[in-house]
Amino acid sequence: MKKKVISFFKLREELGLNFYFQDFLFRKILRKNSRAKWAVHFTSTIHHPEKIIRGKNVFPGDSPGNYIEASNGITIGDFTNLGPNVGILSSNHNNIDNSKTIVAPPIIIGSFCWIGMNAVILPSVVLGDFTIVGAGAVVTKSFTDGHCVIAGNPAVEIKKLDKTACDQFRRTTL
Repeated sequence: MKKKVISFFKLREELGLNFYFQDFLFRKILRKNSRAKWAVHFTSTIHHPEKIIRGKNVFPGDSPGNYIEASNGITIGDFTNLGPNVGILSSNHNNIDNSKTIVAPPIIIGSFCWIGMNAVILPSVVLGDFTIVGAGAVVTKSFTDGHCVIAGNPAVEIKKLDKTACDQFRRTTL
């Protein structure tokens, strides 16, 4: 007798499993990302979620494929979104002995930011409010003033945002 093998993705499709059921299954039963206190997509990985400070309406890892390593700490401001496959790495290893990690200042991402698909944010980076990180960007340095669009490898500022319009949007949102 031939056995039928079905993948999780096919089973999910056939049963109509929603995001919150998947979150319950993977975090509570299978214990993947179980220490996160918020819903996390089952394909995302969060190391040290207890060292993540989240603002209002912020759920790091709710997009597919996020990789967040927060051993040195990460602070994310209000209403900031991470696109799919975003990597946020708060620590690095010693160049000679990769079993040793380097202590670095925490990553700080401001409010009303958008981190585009496949972007990578490296240790010690500070992004000001209203910073948009383009898809595939590698952020190696800080953009503390915010109100800008950054992109590239390494990321550079490609556009300034109207600070008055951003502040008006903030007042209407809060």
